[in-house]
Amino acid sequence: MKGMYKMNEKFNDKVDEAIKDIEDNKNVYATGRVIKVNRYNVEVTGLNDISFYEAVDITGKASGYVMGIYPNKVIVSLVEIQEEIVPGDIVYALKKEFKCQFSPDSIGKVIDIFGNDLIAGKKFEKTVDVRIENKTTPIMDRAKVEREFLTGITGIDLMYPIGKGQRQLIIGDKKTGKSQIVLDAIVNQKGKKVLCIYVAIGKTKKEVKDIYYELTKRGAASYTIIVASFNDELPTRTYLTPYVATSIAESFMMKKYDVLVVFDDLKKHADVYREISLMSKKTPGRDAYPSDIFYTHSRLLEKGAQHINGGSITMFPLVETKSSDITDYISTNIISICDGQIVLSSKNFARGEKPAIDYGLSVSRLGGNVQTDDMKKVGSKLRRELLSYLEVRDVYELANIDEMSKELQQKLRNGKVMLDKLKQYKFSPRSKEEMKADFQFIFEDNVVEKKDEQDEKNDNDKDNKPDAKDNNNEDKKQEKLGDK
Repeated sequence: MKGMYKMNEKFNDKVDEAIKDIEDNKNVYATGRVIKVNRYNVEVTGLNDISFYEAVDITGKASGYVMGIYPNKVIVSLVEIQEEIVPGDIVYALKKEFKCQFSPDSIGKVIDIFGNDLIAGKKFEKTVDVRIENKTTPIMDRAKVEREFLTGITGIDLMYPIGKGQRQLIIGDKKTGKSQIVLDAIVNQKGKKVLCIYVAIGKTKKEVKDIYYELTKRGAASYTIIVASFNDELPTRTYLTPYVATSIAESFMMKKYDVLVVFDDLKKHADVYREISLMSKKTPGRDAYPSDIFYTHSRLLEKGAQHINGGSITMFPLVETKSSDITDYISTNIISICDGQIVLSSKNFARGEKPAIDYGLSVSRLGGNVQTDDMKKVGSKLRRELLSYLEVRDVYELANIDEMSKELQQKLRNGKVMLDKLKQYKFSPRSKEEMKADFQFIFEDNVVEKKDEQDEKNDNDKDNKPDAKDNNNEDKKQEKLGDK
């Protein structure tokens, strides 16, 4: 009875709101007509009093939002199509901002941006409106990034540390373990009061399903929301997905939550936006991307911040490269926006070095600012020793080790041990204590080197020491000379 009463009360409020709109003449909408129909956007004329992101309805056949405004026409992006649209159809501007839906019950679920549970196949009962984009957090509301964000991966936490509120790019070729790194990071947040939002952009349903089951199996789904846009959906919906997911993250940040947002991946998002822009007749630029492709990603990633209220948004954007080229257009754009990058190497992956991090190209611009002193001490020395080893490894990899100096031999041996200790199986996060214990040997005197030096010293002493038999002969000679 109580639930029925609440439903009736909500219905009455809606009716009262509609009556008030009629009395205030707010039910009078500007109208236009469709002049051209594309697959997922339409050109409309006659809509003069309209704004960007305003919601529109096309005679009950479709709904969408204003994507572009030009002197004689408006571009409307469609997010839902019920019937075929033809030129001449009437378009109503609804005088309100286009918004998506989100349910507080979404934690532990796979959802879309319209409040649907994609696993159960139905809409959530309780939903709230979510704006596509909010105003960026002002500089005065941002605090210093100084709390560490632990991924559980030794090569990252020791040498390229990440802070809460940081934007760390993960970039590499296909099938080099980019998604696995972020999944390991999500699993490592268990019990650390971090809400994780995984944004699947243009992935297949099987891929998203596998990710959901992996997280569920390891108890990580209880603090994770998967916001998915599949590869068979309208590109306009895929384009909006990361923005809406970020708006959801911002709402949690304002409630003093620490939030991790993963975008998997932004290269697909850039390709989707290029497709939409070309269909909208935007002037193409480099690689046929529109001129505002940098702004498309910068206004998304600048939402990552440490807020003065104690909440934060940490962002892990993923970018897929081809032939290990991190200098292409989209990659360089996002590298310049982020606070560092973890570069994955297909060569390292083929060698069996997993995670396949390229320690020479990776960087974290915050570095030791977010590390504790003990982690910083181990991490800085490990990074110096490892990079020194990697410089000489490729040169001397096939050389005869017996022909090398003892110092070089020892450097190669130590480097191999360091790389072996950096190898890590998936879903096996390590604690800070385990990481520090694994690399304590780099601070100890080298036992093998000292032993080699002692052996060499003994050999020299033996060569310089006169033989006992020679000494006896010399004594006899001296006695004979004395007798004479």
